[in-house]
Amino acid sequence: MTNSKFEASRSFARKLDKADPLASFRSRYHFPKVNGKKAIYLCGNSLGLQPKNVRAHVLQELNDWKDMGVEGHFHGKNPWFGYHHFLKKQAAAIVGARQSEVVIMNSLTVNLHLMMVSFYRPTKKRYKILIEEHAFPSDKYATASQAEHHGFKAKDAVVEVKARKGEETLRTEDIVAKIKELGPELALVMFGGVNYYTGQFFDLEAITKAGHSVGAKVGFDLAHAAGNLPLKLHKWDVDFAVWCSYKYLNSGPGGTSGAYVHDRHGKNTKLHRFAGWWGNDEKKRFQMPDKFVPQKGAAGWQISNAQILPMAAHKAALEHFAEAGMPQLRKKSIKLTAYLQYLLDKINESRGEVLYKVITPRDADSRGCQLSIVAARNGKATFDRLTDAGIIADWREPDVIRVAPVPMYNTFQDVYDFAAILGQT
Repeated sequence: MTNSKFEASRSFARKLDKADPLASFRSRYHFPKVNGKKAIYLCGNSLGLQPKNVRAHVLQELNDWKDMGVEGHFHGKNPWFGYHHFLKKQAAAIVGARQSEVVIMNSLTVNLHLMMVSFYRPTKKRYKILIEEHAFPSDKYATASQAEHHGFKAKDAVVEVKARKGEETLRTEDIVAKIKELGPELALVMFGGVNYYTGQFFDLEAITKAGHSVGAKVGFDLAHAAGNLPLKLHKWDVDFAVWCSYKYLNSGPGGTSGAYVHDRHGKNTKLHRFAGWWGNDEKKRFQMPDKFVPQKGAAGWQISNAQILPMAAHKAALEHFAEAGMPQLRKKSIKLTAYLQYLLDKINESRGEVLYKVITPRDADSRGCQLSIVAARNGKATFDRLTDAGIIADWREPDVIRVAPVPMYNTFQDVYDFAAILGQT
């Protein structure tokens, strides 16, 4: 459906919802309330809603722990010893990987550090790390600390690709040009898949190809991409990636995270890494060998025991993704954000000025669920009024209101009501 066929009315939004093949999934999630009424929740880019099936999944593990104690590792309904295996199929589908290339473990920045131990191996001449301007702070901290750990000054070693003057987002040709400019000095390209601030989805395939062409390794932080957009990490030849599960993947605050390692690296058991017993060969793990022999694949990067309770929540959430399917979710997401863009344009037209500017790319291929909106005047006050009206969105300094209509549980009426309230502020 093109924007010209949209209508700015609640009845039209309800018509779209009635025709939505994913409409039933909304009832599978708990919605918070504001002033006693169900909130218009548009903050799945920060923390996804709780799936109603999470409670039963977590209780299953609590009951096995209660009834079996340590025996739950081998005799529980979902034996804890190999719990990460229960998550591989859906995790691989989410990021476009082989099952051997993914593992669920730890938290996001911990996984990022573990990946950089293996894939950031600087030399005196090849030591620079390329990231995007306005990368999420944790990515900046992690890359800077890794460079300093190897004896380099972060100010020199960590290079940012910046937007052109007067532009908010990055051009792929500028990213590729920067990669080629750094050339033999570049050790690692470490980008976010979707920039948390602007909502821009980067051309991961083009970035990977460019990085490899100059001899660099390429990895991505997919915190804002996993569960948001279809990904093809194996096809794109990405070296590694990490992601969290608590945003679009709806697996709970601080939930367990994921890592991807391309098979060509996962089969290299001699690759430098930090070791821990849970990454050891499973057949020999309880033989307590003195020598670490990593499992092949991404599972060989595990260090500690699996986080069973967070993993149980993640297992529950992934069931909905398996049923809905990323292609269908993406199709709805494109229409939701297009409708939101249309309604914002209508507000600006009615006011005779650009009162609300979207800095997220208009091109559907360059964005996911999130639109980042800058108010021409009184941005924070506008955000506070939205909050008072029962809308849960997200404010980011200095002037951005982040809004994410998530296709799994948001509706076109959510989008319409948000715009209607925004137009009144």
